[in-house]
Amino acid sequence: MSDLDALRERIDGLEIRLAYQDESIETLNQTITAQWAQIDRLTRQITELKERLQEAESNVPGAVNERPPHY
Repeated sequence: MSDLDALRERIDGLEIRLAYQDESIETLNQTITAQWAQIDRLTRQITELKERLQEAESNVPGAVNERPPHY
């Protein structure tokens, strides 16, 4: 095997590794994008639930943090 053949083999190996790395990076990017979308949805849901809880607490008659009479 000549030096030129060895160099071609190394270049082919590097190109193959690069192709796998590109595929892995794209898969990771898609996963991260999906996770951020889910995080955003969950954050909005938590905000909505906090608002609903505050509204429900403000509509409760009497003191909210008052101990029940049996204590």
